[in-house]
Amino acid sequence: MNLDLNRIRFVSLREKIMPAEQAIQLIKDNMVIGMSGFGGAGEAKTIPLALAEYAKTHPLKITFATGASLGNKIDQKLCEAHVIARRLPYQADPTLRKAINAGEVMFTDQHLSETAEQMKHHVIQKPDIAIISAIAITEDGQIIPTGSVGNSAIFAELADQIIVEIDRTISPDLEGVHDIYIPKARPNRGSIPLTQVSDRIGTQGITVNPDKIVAIVFNDLPDTSASMAEPDQETLAIAKNLINFFEKEVEIGRLPQNLGPLQSGVGSIANAVFSGFEHSSFTDLEMYSEVLQDCTFQLIDSGKMKFASGSSMTLDTCADQVMQNFEQYKDKIVLRPQDISNNPELIRRLGIIAINTAIEFDIYGNVNSTHVSGTKMMNGIGGSGDFTRHAHLAIFVTKSIAKDGAISSVVPMVSHVDHNEHDIDILVTEQGLADLRGLAPRERAREIIDHCAHPSYKAALNDYFDRACQRGGHTPHILNEALSWHAKFEEQGHM
Repeated sequence: MNLDLNRIRFVSLREKIMPAEQAIQLIKDNMVIGMSGFGGAGEAKTIPLALAEYAKTHPLKITFATGASLGNKIDQKLCEAHVIARRLPYQADPTLRKAINAGEVMFTDQHLSETAEQMKHHVIQKPDIAIISAIAITEDGQIIPTGSVGNSAIFAELADQIIVEIDRTISPDLEGVHDIYIPKARPNRGSIPLTQVSDRIGTQGITVNPDKIVAIVFNDLPDTSASMAEPDQETLAIAKNLINFFEKEVEIGRLPQNLGPLQSGVGSIANAVFSGFEHSSFTDLEMYSEVLQDCTFQLIDSGKMKFASGSSMTLDTCADQVMQNFEQYKDKIVLRPQDISNNPELIRRLGIIAINTAIEFDIYGNVNSTHVSGTKMMNGIGGSGDFTRHAHLAIFVTKSIAKDGAISSVVPMVSHVDHNEHDIDILVTEQGLADLRGLAPRERAREIIDHCAHPSYKAALNDYFDRACQRGGHTPHILNEALSWHAKFEEQGHM
């Protein structure tokens, strides 16, 4: 018990300790709940899981806001208990996804930098209660986050009440790795004083009025480790294509020797692509991203990466090694609120190279990263839009085919547009790389088909484009055929 109390160094708050079953009585029907969690890391666990159990016999509905996706099947269990009326800004749970696509849960799919902005400026409703996962509460009442920051700081600032969940599974060694900075409200904001990836501009914890903390609950359930597929022949080829491109850009003087700050989307393909840097000639790499994945720490361990800034740590095979030796990483990483990690002002200023994953892209460079066949939500846009629109180089990667060749990832027209052709610089598949900078639409189409499409679909793509050009137009299309590939897949199971 002494160890537990040592995590609550603001002594008068110790009287707020209570079991989860008591704390959830504070949550009422139709409330907006803002909760810690980003990329399956650092979420509160005891409270939402207790709420899901409670709701089986005491029905209630909430608007549920987080930083991004959650682990420990929290979204699944809350969804199965019919607790979630609205979810934002991102999710990655199959059960919740099914409910969203059935219209049972309203999903507000947002750029990750915008949730805090819209709450702060009263565009969307602020939280009634913030549930913040923490490793400690300091002597002056600061809440020290766990393995993610996400939207925790803004939720705590705006909420009427705060429930703190002390996570005893997370080492207190994390204290000192966070940098909490909340921009002022417009119109008197001023610039964010961050000019280098490694800059620290805020506090080590979330500053709150201690009177707002109404309950403290202890948690002993660890974060769910991320599951990353091992690099395969295609992802290794994507990485090689990208590394070759970077080497040429450095050679001709368009990029510095260390490339500049890098951002990586979440997932197995992005993680595998970044792992390719380990075998490259690049050194002194820097990352300014959302999620620090296994590849981040592998690059730090190999001496390739000197510093990484993110909003959370989502680890798989290297989780134990990193957490058991965290002191050796503490001066090489920083965790920030997501409205700072994903801030457009900073992305543009720092000259980020953004590397994200597409579901599909079309012959003109429009990218779909959220919807299958144009209607079925997968996870959400996440931070890819924040980075793509403002990056020095906006890059999307994907395998050229899916479902054993039944689907081409390069199509005449994407079935849903998340990132339009004006924002995309580079597209990469295992087949090759298309550099779209400075090209007109007809030139982009040839570049994409020639370098990115799978051989089994190239002839069909060229045929479509040739016939579309005969009809004319700046961006030639045959409207009654543009989505026919997707329609054919739905009808016949093959494009």
